[in-house]
Amino acid sequence: MAQANNIKGAVTALAAMGIFATHDVVVKTLGASYSAFQIVFFAALLSFPIVTVILLSDAREASLMPRHPWWITFRTLCTTVTGVAAFYAFSTLPLAQVYVILFATPLVITVLSIPMLGETVRLRRWAAVIAGLIGVLVVMRPGQTDLSFGHLAALTAAICGAMASVIVRKIGQEERSVVLLLFPMVGNVIAMGIALPFVYRPMPVEHLGLLTVIAVFGLAGSFLVILAYREGEAVIVAPMQYSQILWATAYGYFLFSETPDRATVIGAGIIIASGIYIVFREGRAGASANRPVLETRSRSETVTPRASLLQRAITPGRRIDGQ
Repeated sequence: MAQANNIKGAVTALAAMGIFATHDVVVKTLGASYSAFQIVFFAALLSFPIVTVILLSDAREASLMPRHPWWITFRTLCTTVTGVAAFYAFSTLPLAQVYVILFATPLVITVLSIPMLGETVRLRRWAAVIAGLIGVLVVMRPGQTDLSFGHLAALTAAICGAMASVIVRKIGQEERSVVLLLFPMVGNVIAMGIALPFVYRPMPVEHLGLLTVIAVFGLAGSFLVILAYREGEAVIVAPMQYSQILWATAYGYFLFSETPDRATVIGAGIIIASGIYIVFREGRAGASANRPVLETRSRSETVTPRASLLQRAITPGRRIDGQ
């Protein structure tokens, strides 16, 4: 029975990653014509009605004022930067290259969990982190190729996404899910709204429709991630996120005439191997007190809320991911 559930969870996670990859293809398509600020603004705005319905299920009487205002403010800043940086990277770099750099997020989470969560990282996990960071250098090839703002944006998204994840692990037990969900979305709309007058370009109806696709696919992918973790064990489901590189390679080749170069393939192999090792290492009994990477549950939060937070909102009162 457990094996069947793990297979079902893995397949569901693979479907979720396919939806996320399709979401990113739409982002890349729109990014050829519009600023990342404009895309994030409208995608976040269109996500509000759906997320609002979800939040209505949390009927507990409590204030929307955060219990940790500074952490919530910092997390809102991190998620806002992550969204813009990731969308810009998808717009300017090959899809596969962006994914490889974003795959460094678990490595950064592992490092940040030491000062912020009191996590103990021993030699083997440190070795995996160092190897993964070497993989990032292989992909970016500083000194051998010109590094663009797209590379910097992807790396920024990985770091800020990791920071946002660790903050949720730190304060998630005490903050309501509605607060953790709502503040980053409002922050995105306000920050992007301020920038919008400087970058706005009129959008035809079909492009507004593509923005709706971004909002719907982002939420659909998150819901499938929730279902995947309900069915299968985290150590089986979590590595499925790396299947996005296969989607990215296929989409890049057929839609954008992109072919990953040797450095990207080698770097991807190193980073993915490091990430999978960390996931399985955290999954061992007694190996990790917080399991910050294993329980992140989704890729970096951009416009769409993290799957673990959506699950908390859907099932209020239930402890999710130790939060």
